[in-house]
This record gives sequence, structure tokens and C-alpha cells, in this order.
Amino acid sequence: MTELGVYLAKRSINKSEVSRKTGISKPRLSELTLKETAHLRARELYLISMAIGADPCEVLKEIFDDVELKNS
Repeated sequence: MTELGVYLAKRSINKSEVSRKTGISKPRLSELTLKETAHLRARELYLISMAIGADPCEVLKEIFDDVELKNS
């Protein structure tokens, strides 16, 4: 499960409802929540955030909290 998948599961978010509200297909939403190699687009993140009533910046911070800059 991806970090987005974990985030949505923790909040008991209905993915079918998110799909309906955002226009993101169910297969794409499943890919984003289950497949580690799936790349989340900024537009998708924004739409999902609006659909679940969350601040997009907070969602971004939550699902990418492990991302760090390389030391030079």
C-alpha cells in the first residue's frame, strides 16, 4: 500500500466516493493507493484533497514525510 493509501485508510475514506467527486477513475485511484511505483500528479493530489475536505499542503506533507534532500 502506498502512503496515499495508508492516509486514506486511516481516515476511512471511501475511494469510490473520491473517484465520483474527482473524476479520477477507480482503476487509477486503486493504482495510486496500492502500487508503489505509481506517480501521484499534483492535480490528482489537489482533487483528492478537495474531495476529502483536507488541506492539500497537509496531505502532501503527510504522504511525502519521508522525502529528504541529498546531502552535498
